[in-house]
Order: sequence, then structure tokens, then C-alpha cells
Amino acid sequence: MANRKIKSALISVYNKGGLDKIITLLKASDIKIYSTGGTQAHLEANGLNPIRVEDLTSYPSILDGRVKTLHPKVFGGILARREEDHQGQLAKYEIPEIDLVVVDLYPFEETVQSTDDNEQIIEKIDIGGIALIRAAAKNYKDVVIIPSQNQYGFLEKILEDQQGETSLDDRKLMASNAFAISSHYDTAIFNYFQSSTPDSPAAFKQSLTQASSLRYGENPHQKGTYYGDLDQVFTKLSGKALSFNNLVDVDAAMQLMAEYKDDAPTFAVLKHTNACGVATRPTVNEAWHAALAGDNVSAFGGILISNTKVDLATAKEIHKLFYEVLIAPDFDKDAIELLTSKKARVLLKIKEYYRQPSSFKSLLNGVIQQDADLKQETITDFEVKTTSAPTDKQLSDLAFANKIVKHLKSNTIVLVKDNQLLGMGCGQTSRVDACHQAIAKASTFGFNLEGAVMASDAFFPFPDCVEIAHKAGIKAVVQPGGSIKDQLSIDYCNENGLPMVFTHTRHFKH
Repeated sequence: MANRKIKSALISVYNKGGLDKIITLLKASDIKIYSTGGTQAHLEANGLNPIRVEDLTSYPSILDGRVKTLHPKVFGGILARREEDHQGQLAKYEIPEIDLVVVDLYPFEETVQSTDDNEQIIEKIDIGGIALIRAAAKNYKDVVIIPSQNQYGFLEKILEDQQGETSLDDRKLMASNAFAISSHYDTAIFNYFQSSTPDSPAAFKQSLTQASSLRYGENPHQKGTYYGDLDQVFTKLSGKALSFNNLVDVDAAMQLMAEYKDDAPTFAVLKHTNACGVATRPTVNEAWHAALAGDNVSAFGGILISNTKVDLATAKEIHKLFYEVLIAPDFDKDAIELLTSKKARVLLKIKEYYRQPSSFKSLLNGVIQQDADLKQETITDFEVKTTSAPTDKQLSDLAFANKIVKHLKSNTIVLVKDNQLLGMGCGQTSRVDACHQAIAKASTFGFNLEGAVMASDAFFPFPDCVEIAHKAGIKAVVQPGGSIKDQLSIDYCNENGLPMVFTHTRHFKH
């Protein structure tokens, strides 16, 4: 039972690419081949003489090709165990054994991405192919399944190096691959129907088939794996493999910089997912220095990100700092040469600011899922709640601060002047504590808060934060509003000539 020689094969693939070497190897073997439609024509055009499935079943392909292989003479040959009882039934009904099944499914996901035409999408739901994959995988003790063109290399190895013989371990491995592909395919179909059908059943289904083992998780005693394709988001120019914590921080950096991607040169420094320095300036070099000034202590070992190309002058300044990862949409050639001279540091070139439409996390005995917080307020969304309105300069700073506060752990307060982060308090159990922390941070790094503005991720239930900030030099405030005691903060601002605007959008981040 352990080893099986391939004597017969069914080949039915959507994408004919990659078959050339397999065809060459099949020509040199004594394997009986069954095939359908376009695959059959392709094999014949390349010198093979496959048996038509319709000759085996005595039924033609019908219903515009929806039914080709769904027949007992096909599935009996795949599902039959190689033992006396099943062998007798195969002989009785003149069903041939099929030892190898090669399938490549209709491109359902690609079709969903390329069109909104429901009829085209539905026609790309593979029925026969999925059934073939599942049948062959179920009977892995006797049959080997090649469920995708991505596994053609494995088949080449079997035909070339193993003379068409498979071990039980080979077949079980491919069965595992097969069910990974079939479950992913069904998940994609379900998610399409769920997203387009209001009363679709509630079910949490996610499937990512690319996996990368990480050195460890958040800590060395935790195992870590990344599921996804980083090559869609970045070009990795240099550096060591990204760790679990690197990936979490890089994602935080990308989500923050997506808010500024179309702005003037902006630089940000992050540590443990929180921005400790952010600045917008006329040049990337100036933006780097202003961002670093926000907290040059926390910047050590941090994640750096720019929304514009990094030139050599800026690279020379960055090169002086120890950092983990530097991210930018582009780098001058001489900047790359300098920055890659230290081999461990990671350099990433942005391809796209990919933002997941929903987010989820595991907790208790389940998962919570929500829409991602993609709402972006602009100055036009601000509602002035005080008798005095912000100046144009204050409005610019308030908008800048409001972008940052959204990406810091709650409770959080952000202090900004001249489009530069001066101080922030985040992850505090009290908004008052966050306010004190932000003021202390600004003071530690020598900033004068006179004329700065303040942003809060949620409303002020009391005027205490506004009063504390005002006494430190803050001259304008942006907050969501929504407290039953909003008027207390508004009254304090009116009494002291501080403009206050509401966004009416809370940005808690737990």
C-alpha cells in the first residue's frame, strides 16, 4: 500500500501554462491519459493521444461545459480503493482505475477582482474540478492529486526522479495541499456571496494560503507565522527577515503614512506601533529632522517611514541612527548604496498603501471582526463650537494632529505646532494622564507649547484636559465631541479665547 506506480491519469486544467515539461515526461512514460475539452486539445497539439472522457462515459460535455467529468465512470475510478471488493465493482461496471488527477481550477478570485459582472463571476465557480480534487484527495492512499499548476513541479519530480512512483507520504502531502486549495476556493466563493447578499448567513471565514515562518512571535517562547504576500506591498531592498514585531510595527507605520501619502514631504518615526515623531516640511530632509526631534530617544531601534523619495543627504542623516526598518516609496540610487551597507537593517520600497477593509482579532473562544477605521476627516468636516474660530494655520495643525491621534493607542492626546508632533500621551487609563504625558514629553525634548494645538481621540467628559493644556500654552483644540457635558469644555474655551472644533468621529484604538 505504501508505494504506487502511476498507470493512468486524468488531466483537466483551466490554465494550460506550465504543462510543457509534464507533457514531455508523459510522452516518455506508459501512462494512460484521460482528458477533457481544451486540455485534451492542448495535449493532442503537443503530441499526446489522450482518451476523451466523453468516450469513457458515453456522454458528451453538456450544458455549455458545466458537466464534463461528473460521472460514475470517472469518480468510480478515482474513489475506488485498491482492494478486492472495490476492484470487483470496477470490473463489473467497466470502470478504469485512475491513479493521478491533475486539476487547475477556474480563476474565481481573479474574476471577482476584474469584473462586477455577476454572470461572469458565477460561471467561474468550478464544480467538476473541485469534485475531482476532493475525490482524489480523499483516496490519497491509492491516488495522487495535483490540485494546481503551482504543484506541477512536484509532479515533474514524481515523473522524472521517481519514475512515476509515489509514496504514501507523497500522496498524503498532496492531499493536504488539495484540501488547502479547495477550502480556500470555497471560502472565496462564500465571501463573495456574503458581501453581495444582505441576508447571507453570518460566518467568519478567512483563507490565506501563503505562509512564512517567523523566528518567533512577540517573544522568543511564542511561535509565529505570517500569512500573506508582502511582495504585493513592498520591494524588500535589503536587511534581515522581518520579525513578528517588525511586521506589526511596519503595518502601523503604513496605516499612519497612508493618511499623509498625498501631502508634502512627511516623515514619521514609530516605536511599538505608536508614532513618537511626525512632521511635514518642504523637503524630506527637513521632515526627517523635525520628526526625529519629536523624540530622538524612542527613535532608537524604531521604524522609520517617509511619504516621498529618500535622497542621499537624508540617507546620510538617517544612517547615523540605529533603526530596525526604513520604508519609503523610493530611494535615490546612492542613498540605497549607503543605507544597505549595514546588512541587518531592513529597507522597504512601497508598492502600495494596502489597507484592509476589515479587521479582526481572536479573543476568548472566538473572534471579533469590524470594519477598518478608514474614515479620514478634513478641515471641511470640522464644526466650530466656540465663539472664536481657528486661524488657517491652526486649522492646518488641527488636521495634522487629528490624523496622528487616530493611530495612537487610547486614551491618547496629541500636541502639534507647525505640522510637527511635539508631544503625545497614549495608552493611558485616564485622558488626564494622557494630557500630562503629552506635555511632559514635549517639555523633555525642549519644545515650547505656546501656540500649539491639541487633538483627542475621544470626547472630554470634563474640562480638565482643556484647562491643563491651555495653561501649558495650547491655543486650539480638536475633539470628536459627544459627551453630555460637552458644554463644560466649550464654556472653558470661550472664557479663555480658545477655538474648539468637533469632528463628530471618535477614533478609539484598543
